[in-house]
Amino acid sequence: MVKQVQQACSQLEQVILGKPQQIRLAVTCLLSGGHLLIEDLPGMGKTTLAHALASVFDLADTRIQFTSDMLPADILGVSVFDAASGAFVFHPGPIFTQLLLADEINRTTPKTQSALLEAMEERQVTQDGETRALPEPFFVIATQNPLTQFGTFPLPESQLDRFLMRINLGYPSPEAERELLMRGGTLDRRGSVKAILSPAQLVEAQRACQAVHASADLISYVQRLVQYTREGSGFSYGVSPRGALALLRCARCWAWLHDREHVVPEDVQSVLEPVIGHRVRPAEDMAGHTSVRLVTELLAQVDVMAR
Repeated sequence: MVKQVQQACSQLEQVILGKPQQIRLAVTCLLSGGHLLIEDLPGMGKTTLAHALASVFDLADTRIQFTSDMLPADILGVSVFDAASGAFVFHPGPIFTQLLLADEINRTTPKTQSALLEAMEERQVTQDGETRALPEPFFVIATQNPLTQFGTFPLPESQLDRFLMRINLGYPSPEAERELLMRGGTLDRRGSVKAILSPAQLVEAQRACQAVHASADLISYVQRLVQYTREGSGFSYGVSPRGALALLRCARCWAWLHDREHVVPEDVQSVLEPVIGHRVRPAEDMAGHTSVRLVTELLAQVDVMAR
């Protein structure tokens, strides 16, 4: 099973050139059963990566282009009166899929953003007093433009916390960009990705990931990292217990993806910034610090082994 997932990563690397780390992080997020937020400038390949992930895992996917005039019913669905039956009939919205691509999620209003909260946390939708289960597996991959761009609505902390990981793709390396330019527009970027695993096999891989052993010393290291975010002067607030669980879950998946049967500190360090970067904020007197810089200082201050 590990070899198949590694093969899937190799296929994705043929579509998103020069970004092996980000691709493995995205696959780790899906293996962890979580939702992924991709934040970057337009044209960096965010949507392409989401579509390619759906293809390689053979997931039914739907894309929603978020706009400022979108309503919650546009996502969840709506009940319409049927004259023939004399009753209201529910018409499911695009959220009833295995992988939902929420494109430019921060271009819609907080009211519409909040329509995703129950679905992302509970894997269900409550509409008109009736609760309906979402397909299994269910993932949300959201793309977000930088908040400095016009027409964006910042995601509130409660919404950000629903995302297991946040990653950035960034500009390609000169070598990768040259290859992209040499290819021109001749490559069918989604059609070139073939399904490697079925949704059922993906669920099986998720279970295998969580069976990876984490020692007591490793868990203590995770605790010290989390505790430092709560007590360190550079943080305005720390990582929640849900964030701590997310960190350990992703570290297990990262270890499994690299064919290890136990978690090592390097696994935690590899996923640390994508998992907690959007869950912490710098203190007011350190407003110039980015999440990357906060995590770098965190790793420097917390020893792998307890003193």
